[in-house]
Amino acid sequence: MSVRELDFDSCYRAVAARDARFDGRFYTAVTSTRIYCRPICPARTPASRNVRFYRHAASAEAAGFRPCRRCRPELSPGDPGWDHRGDLIGRALRLIDEGVADDAGVAGLAGRLHVTERHLRRLFTAELGTGPLAVARTKRLLLAKQLLTETGLPITDVAFASGFGSVRQFNATMKETYGFTPGDLRAAAGRAGRPAGTGVPVGGGGTGAAGGGSRAAAPVGGSGDALTLRLHVREPYDAGALMRFLAGRAIPGLERVAGPGGAHGPGASVAFGREGDAGPGGAGGWSYTRAVPGGVITLTPLPGHVRLDARLGDTRHLARVVARCRRLLDLDADPGAIASALGETALGPLVEARPGLRVPGAWDGFEVAVRAVVGQQISVAGARTILGRIAARAGRPAVPGMEGGPPGADAPEVHHLFPTAGELLEADLDGLGLTGRRIATLRALAERVAGGEIDLDGAQEPGEAVSELLRVPGIGPWTAGYVALRALRDPDAWPEGDLGLRRAMACLGIPDDHVERWRPWRAYAALHLWSSE
Repeated sequence: MSVRELDFDSCYRAVAARDARFDGRFYTAVTSTRIYCRPICPARTPASRNVRFYRHAASAEAAGFRPCRRCRPELSPGDPGWDHRGDLIGRALRLIDEGVADDAGVAGLAGRLHVTERHLRRLFTAELGTGPLAVARTKRLLLAKQLLTETGLPITDVAFASGFGSVRQFNATMKETYGFTPGDLRAAAGRAGRPAGTGVPVGGGGTGAAGGGSRAAAPVGGSGDALTLRLHVREPYDAGALMRFLAGRAIPGLERVAGPGGAHGPGASVAFGREGDAGPGGAGGWSYTRAVPGGVITLTPLPGHVRLDARLGDTRHLARVVARCRRLLDLDADPGAIASALGETALGPLVEARPGLRVPGAWDGFEVAVRAVVGQQISVAGARTILGRIAARAGRPAVPGMEGGPPGADAPEVHHLFPTAGELLEADLDGLGLTGRRIATLRALAERVAGGEIDLDGAQEPGEAVSELLRVPGIGPWTAGYVALRALRDPDAWPEGDLGLRRAMACLGIPDDHVERWRPWRAYAALHLWSSE
């Protein structure tokens, strides 16, 4: 089945078989009930004459269908076709996930993409059958539905956490679109400490009131409680390998990774793709903690999903946090398509051994670019030490007063944010272990990012962003390729000249010209080779 076209017979067979490979790729709308479902919905398969298929939840809702309460479309993993597309629609959907449309409207979204509003609407209508505002509204509604069902967050805060400007707007939109109010949905979920069918403990807090409310949202976990959500993943998923990658590169004060043997972060030596998990795809008790604006988040891989525990001072950051977590952990990849393409090449034995291997993404594109520049020609451990010094000097505390870590917190060493491009430009980088040439490269990079010439967070076409990176003095093909692999989400990125890749290919007897055979999944080929060392 094509990414761009939905073949009715193929879709219907997938629905009849409840084929999990297609979860998130399309939605099944039933004309007799006016409900749309995931392909894996356990309900009886509807008659083909009563079925319509849509590529996006927003398309189904624009046609007058409401989400199924049984299979819960809000829990569906993202469509890998959109996640890996670098065209304008794919980039626009990424920015919508980031909340750009909520914050700046369609005009702001179009501005980030350097197109007119009219052109953007025309493309969305042609591809999805609805406009960008409708897509943004559906994103808000589905996140709100998950928060109402899985958490004890007050309804007022659910409205703001999901991106609505007021509780009145939230109530009216949910009633108009779904036919029930937020309070009705929460009551129907039958919350009694554990929502029916979710398997996730409910976070603290009461049900709150559904009327009134202002834009100022209450803090989450002010007394140490965390808001807990499930982030579903398309399996197989090799969480252990990804966590080890992050562990070996964890920046002191910013990140902390804990695994089967305890904490693995600053100062730890963790082999990538080898020890400490329960076989291929095993999470092995790993967790990743990170300071984010206004608080701290922890990601814990579990069977079938990743648990997100978020302690945030302002719930309005939640939608952006969820989107960035999904990209960081590459939850929306298509392991079946990747294995099918790479399994027929010399990488076949590696793919068979780790079919769920993912590409570690980025929380922030500029951060990954700085990591790549600092890591040129030095060890991973050495780069981590210098990056920790940069974060301590140029970054700001995640929450005011957290410089020494929050009192009584589980991970007080995670408290600083990584500096923005503007903050890095103003910082004194002398005495941190950087050469003068590296400092000049970092300043040139920060100047171009701060000035909008380079956009590493989704708005710029990946090829164009790489070209602009290569214009920065001190950035070559390896650095640009690494940034494309992790920050730009280019599945075909290849860190040219990487010594680890060369060594792995030599050990496996793979000629250099085989790299071209791994298109369009060379980023995943790189991860398989790195994991084989």
